[in-house]
Amino acid sequence: MIIDLLRHGETELGGGLRGSLDDALTAKGWAQMQAAVDAARPWQVLVSSPLQRCARFAYALGEQMCLPVQLAPGLQELHFGEWEGRSAADLMLTHEQQLGQFWADPYAFTPPGGEPVLDFSQRVLAAIAQLHWEHAGKHLLLVTHGGVMRLLLARARGLPREQLLQVEVGHGALCRLEVLADGSLREVH
Repeated sequence: MIIDLLRHGETELGGGLRGSLDDALTAKGWAQMQAAVDAARPWQVLVSSPLQRCARFAYALGEQMCLPVQLAPGLQELHFGEWEGRSAADLMLTHEQQLGQFWADPYAFTPPGGEPVLDFSQRVLAAIAQLHWEHAGKHLLLVTHGGVMRLLLARARGLPREQLLQVEVGHGALCRLEVLADGSLREVH
């Protein structure tokens, strides 16, 4: 199975840790996503996080391509707890030590009230395994979030867990993974 991962574009409430906050895309965000998909079609299956910054674009694309959209709650962003909606610069003023611990090893430190990265990882990988079972041999577009893409790319690249947050994924980024028969991931360039 081939999966093209598309990160949502810029959102109305700006940067920071969006997590489960459900803000909409800006016009620039729509344009970022449209530019990414223009040269990359066709897909056989469209899958999206249910959050509107992903799903609204997925539904619009599905209408253009005459394809239904499958929502996958397992592909939502990491929930950042009390840090949701806050920027790294803001957190440096109030939670410098904890933010440093999170950046150094997100698996070892969970933001207050947040979702542990190990749980997030298990949730995302279970969603990918389910999609692989449902759509083996097909080419999917997954409209999702930066954290989901970082996790899957880090896994495909064989990076140690401490390097998870060093994987760069910009707004509107599009990358390709192959899910092999054994469920492992390989990045396709």
